[in-house]
Amino acid sequence: MTVAMPAELSQIRLAALDDEWQAEAAYAAMIDRFGSVRPFTNIIEAERRHAEAIQHQLRRLGVAVPANRWANAALPVPATLTEACEQAIAAELQNFALYQRLLPKVSDPAARHVLERLQAASRDRHLLAFRRCLARQKRD
Repeated sequence: MTVAMPAELSQIRLAALDDEWQAEAAYAAMIDRFGSVRPFTNIIEAERRHAEAIQHQLRRLGVAVPANRWANAALPVPATLTEACEQAIAAELQNFALYQRLLPKVSDPAARHVLERLQAASRDRHLLAFRRCLARQKRD
C-alpha cells in the first residue's frame, strides 16, 4: 500500500537511512584496519539492522530506496584503536542529534516508533559500548 507522504518526510527517512549506511561503512573500515574488535563487530550488525528497519518503513510508505552511496566508499580510518573509539563516540552523538532534529517532523506513528527505537539504541547501547571501548584502550 502506498501512503501519500510529503516530500519532506521522505527526505527525513532518507537522511536517517544515509546516516545508518555511513556508520556501517565507517565501522567496516575500522574492522578492516584493526580486525574483529568489539564493539565494532557487534555494532556494525546493529547498523545493518537499523538500515533495514528504515528501508522497510520507506517501502511501506511507497518511497523508493536509493542506492547506498557508502557501499564502496573509501573512508579515512584513524591511526589507533583509541582514536577509532573516539571517532565512533562522536559519530553516535551525531546520530543521536540527527534523530533529535528529525523526530519532531515525523507524523507517521510506525515510522516514528522505528526512528525512536534507533535513536535509543544509539544513545543507550552504541554510545555506551564505544565509551567502554575508549576506557579499555586508555587502560591498556
